[in-house]
Amino acid sequence: MVKIAEAARDFLGCQRIAVTGVSRSPSNHGANVVHDRLLERGYDVVAVNPNATEIGGRPTYPSLSAIPGGVDAVVIATASSRALDTMKEAVDLGITRVWMHRSIDAGSVSNDATSYGRQHGVLVIDGGCPLMFDPVSDGGHKVMCRLLTLFGKVPRSV
Repeated sequence: MVKIAEAARDFLGCQRIAVTGVSRSPSNHGANVVHDRLLERGYDVVAVNPNATEIGGRPTYPSLSAIPGGVDAVVIATASSRALDTMKEAVDLGITRVWMHRSIDAGSVSNDATSYGRQHGVLVIDGGCPLMFDPVSDGGHKVMCRLLTLFGKVPRSV
């Protein structure tokens, strides 16, 4: 097991990150918030949405395998029922870092996806949000991280 801060540092050390579930109607949609913040912080971020070809003027891809040049890491921010399929695709593509987004509710976390990824050597962060950790965090996300860790929504180790 790896402490969450170390796992987050490793994940956020990747420069090319896909975010699944980016929506055409963002209105505070978690995937869009993560996508946009990573982009603002200088990451090469790729949006994944099978129902759009672009969002916010940037290209969007229907799957991880459709992304030209691939990615180093993936944030799963879709329904948890889709997480296992995304994890399997990530494993097939050799992606070794996957973060399943979770805020207050169950979010995108799937126990089956977590097990599958870990069985295949993936660093799986099963909860919380990348924006809760430096170098991409802000004060609000840091407070949320502390509170959600207390309530078990952010793992202490992965």
